[in-house]
Amino acid sequence: MPSRRPRRGDRGQVAIEFVGMVPLILLLVAAVWQCVLIGYAFSLAGNAADEAARAGAVHGHAECEAAAGEHVGEAWDMKAFCVPAGDIYKATVTLKIPVLYPGLNFGGITGTAGAAMEKEAE
Repeated sequence: MPSRRPRRGDRGQVAIEFVGMVPLILLLVAAVWQCVLIGYAFSLAGNAADEAARAGAVHGHAECEAAAGEHVGEAWDMKAFCVPAGDIYKATVTLKIPVLYPGLNFGGITGTAGAAMEKEAE
């Protein structure tokens, strides 16, 4: 007569699968967060360039660079380049993309904008 051992079934299977999936889930969350940072950098660079171009068209070069950095934190390592080009005042803002893992480097995002020059009243 064969021995009858109680069947244990799938006990603990869910815990093992969960432990195996946690690193993949965390990696996916980190990748999504990095994509959010890149998208926010595009938006921030474009807005900073727009603000800089408007300020430069009205007040000149010094105000242009100050306006570019007004809403951008130091972590973004912003560089602004402002120059009049005919009747248009152009601003280019470059932001360094922050990364979650220090060994990675995604480079920078550039935003450009232009505004019509304000003519002074005579």
